[in-house]
Order: sequence, then structure tokens, then C-alpha cells
Amino acid sequence: MPEQTFRYAACGGANTLLGLAVNYVFYKFVFYKEVLHLGFVSLEPYVASLAVGSAVNIITGFLLMKYVVFVDSNLKGRIQFFRYFLSFASMLGLNYVLLKLFVKIFHWEAFFSQCLITVIVIIVSYVSQKYFTFRTKKEAENPSVTEI
Repeated sequence: MPEQTFRYAACGGANTLLGLAVNYVFYKFVFYKEVLHLGFVSLEPYVASLAVGSAVNIITGFLLMKYVVFVDSNLKGRIQFFRYFLSFASMLGLNYVLLKLFVKIFHWEAFFSQCLITVIVIIVSYVSQKYFTFRTKKEAENPSVTEI
């Protein structure tokens, strides 16, 4: 297994477990089967829990990916974060759609559904991170590198 893939699996796994733990605690104990009314929108408890877990994951995930997994990326940090945010938002959208499908249409239990969806999202996310968010510019594309 390539070192980068191992680091992604370890960091991504730890971040995923953190997100699932936050999701579980908020779903079972904070929002406990009650709709969260925010005035302008109401969220099902599993969606509200997903939002809280995602807020934690976006911060820890970016830091782990930038400083542990994709350390060879020579893109500027703000570009990496912007791309990470776009990728994360896309994965969150995919997660939301699948969660609604599994819970509302298939009538599966919410936490079980979230665990299954997490596997799908991890695979898609790795490809997105490697080839978009933290890609490495080729030296020819980097104008700051000059040949002598």
C-alpha cells in the first residue's frame, strides 16, 4: 500500500470515526428524535446531527489532509482550503441525498444508513482530494521555478 494511501486511510478513518461519534451523540442524546426548528427551516434529527458532525469534520479533516496526508501539494493553503470546501460541500450534498433516500424511501435506520453512506463518500472523497484539492502542480506550470 502506498504511504499516502495509508496516511489517508488512517487520518480519514480517525476523522470519520470522530464525525460518526459526534453524529451519534447528537442524534441519540441532543436532538433525540425531535425536529430542530430554526425559524426559517426545520431539520430532521438525523439531518441536524449530520450538520453538527460535518462542522467538526471540515476543520479536522482539512488540517489532517493538508499537514499529514497530502504534504507534497504545492498549492497555496487558501486555494487548498477553497477546494477542500468545494469537495467537502459536494460530499455533504451526496451524503444528504443518500441519507434522505435511505431513511425516507427505504425506511432504513438513520445511523446505520449514515455508516453505509460514509463508506461511499470516503471512496469518492479520496479521488477528489488526490486529484483536485491537494494535487501537485507540475514544475513546468509553476512560474516561480526558473531554470538556470
